[in-house]
Amino acid sequence: MIKVSILYPYRENGHFDVDYYCVTHMPLAAKLFGPSLKGWSVDVGINAGPPGTPPPYVAAGHFLFDSADDFYKVFKPASEQLVADIPNYTDGGNGTILISEIKISV
Repeated sequence: MIKVSILYPYRENGHFDVDYYCVTHMPLAAKLFGPSLKGWSVDVGINAGPPGTPPPYVAAGHFLFDSADDFYKVFKPASEQLVADIPNYTDGGNGTILISEIKISV
């Protein structure tokens, strides 16, 4: 199983609409990805460890697929629509994509 994470860096005075991202953008992605998508979640940054420090990322969206090939097959046809939606929730750009292999899940 692989996880595709889109990491949105924290920026002082940056805009990120978590509600829009969670309620509109991520469900849109899930719909476009179809049954190849095995699950999704959103993390919202709180801090960098010590209380009162800004988080390194304001948010991260995560998608689960059986393989990277499964992700690539559904992302390419959906990418234009998903990228066009980015300005509706952030002024910070596309975010950074990390594709990782899940080794242990409890």
